[in-house]
Amino acid sequence: MALPKEPRQKMINIMYLVLTAILALNVSAEVIEAFKTVDKSLINSNTNIEASNANLFNSLAAKMKDPAARENASIWSPKADQAKKLSDELNIYIDGLKKELKEGAGLKMKDVDGKQVEDFKEDNLDASTRLFETNGKGKEFEAKLNGYKAAILAIDPEIKAEFANNFPVNADPIVGKEGTKKDFTSAYFHMTPTVAALTMLSKFQNNVKNAENQVVTFCHNKISAVALRMDEAAVLVGQSSNYVMPGEEVTITAGVGSYSSQGGTTILIGGQSVPVSAGQGTAKFTASGSGVQKRQVTVTYLDQNKKAQTKTVEVSYTVGTPGGAAVMLDKMNVFYIGVDNPITISSGKGWDKTNVIPSGCTFSSGSNSNRMVRVTGGTTCSITVAAEGSAPKPFQFRIKRIPDPVFKIGDGKPRMPAVSFKNQQYCRADLENFDFDLKFSIVSADVYFGGANFANTVQGKIAGNGLSGIANLIQRCGPGSSIAFENIKVSGPDGIRSIDGRSFQLY
Repeated sequence: MALPKEPRQKMINIMYLVLTAILALNVSAEVIEAFKTVDKSLINSNTNIEASNANLFNSLAAKMKDPAARENASIWSPKADQAKKLSDELNIYIDGLKKELKEGAGLKMKDVDGKQVEDFKEDNLDASTRLFETNGKGKEFEAKLNGYKAAILAIDPEIKAEFANNFPVNADPIVGKEGTKKDFTSAYFHMTPTVAALTMLSKFQNNVKNAENQVVTFCHNKISAVALRMDEAAVLVGQSSNYVMPGEEVTITAGVGSYSSQGGTTILIGGQSVPVSAGQGTAKFTASGSGVQKRQVTVTYLDQNKKAQTKTVEVSYTVGTPGGAAVMLDKMNVFYIGVDNPITISSGKGWDKTNVIPSGCTFSSGSNSNRMVRVTGGTTCSITVAAEGSAPKPFQFRIKRIPDPVFKIGDGKPRMPAVSFKNQQYCRADLENFDFDLKFSIVSADVYFGGANFANTVQGKIAGNGLSGIANLIQRCGPGSSIAFENIKVSGPDGIRSIDGRSFQLY
């Protein structure tokens, strides 16, 4: 465009061009700052994910020392270590690319307020193209990403089945609006400003850290989920009492630990066949005679190789004479701390002539035959029955702590659909496989959100069984998000205790 001859108009046009150039420079600076902000956020997110991964590996190390979890941990902990090794190698490689990219953009160190900081041309368009296209690092990087994915999925078939279709790291071509495809290098690094290319490399490092976190979480959860092969079986026998009076009923329940659901289990109690259900059978009979009585229990079952095995045990109980004493547990041969344990006491004489003395425990309620026993600690206690005309007879009992409940949301599975998780309003602590009808309530827990839809790990807290305190974070979740509940405290009959944390992976 020719400039006008009139001097005033020339000056106006020149000022307009200068202003336009200044505005262009300002926009460029804003874009550069935006990329720097995103890059810093990604680096902070990587640091948070590394902290989360460190917590998982600390937990894995603890499980390796726990006799109850060591066998499963020895299988899955090495697989988690392998995932970490592969992730660390790729992360170091990407750090190397960042250094080469900065050097290509004129990297030098300068002094800022007494500190040495990096200085390079952040808006340079040639450094990225030269490194990734001319020098071939783009193809190499693409191969590294694809190789990482293949290596992670090859660690274990279960890991491949879990993550093959939703792995966070990939180098797929970019499809444009018109359906055209750009190869990996052109899509990410052709004529890209140095600061933008550095941000993209941080984005891939974030994907790698997320992949490591998801795979390690999967391995961590599998330690408690792996089904163990039971290569030994034992005959289990329980009896309603080991001391009865003539005419009282005795119940013997016998079964086999680790039985086959395909059948093949038969049980004989005292020579008589009894019906079998869920691997066990029960016989009831009236006590007679006096002194020590014995009944034989024979169990035939199928072992792991479907071969019939037979084991025999002998059950003994004592039939007292009038004036004798007995204490019978109504539930099981143990007292649990913090709850009422119901018992029935038989003295053989009138209660005006009988004295019952607890040691290491107390009677919380009841009188005469039916009483509730409370214990606060220790490993054993005793109840002595002293009937007039008979020597005092002590009865020993074991003391146990109520087992820990299990933290659950929804169906309690560690993987659940994102839409299902987002509809949950409550969590709970279930006491599994325990004979007493007891309830635990959630007191508090720390909650960590990461993965998809979370650039950084975000922490929340809950107080009680309701999830309303983290409802806004739950609604941000989607497929690929991971949620970890840690430092869980629950309240039960014996007070407040801490239980194992629980992680959930959404798909």
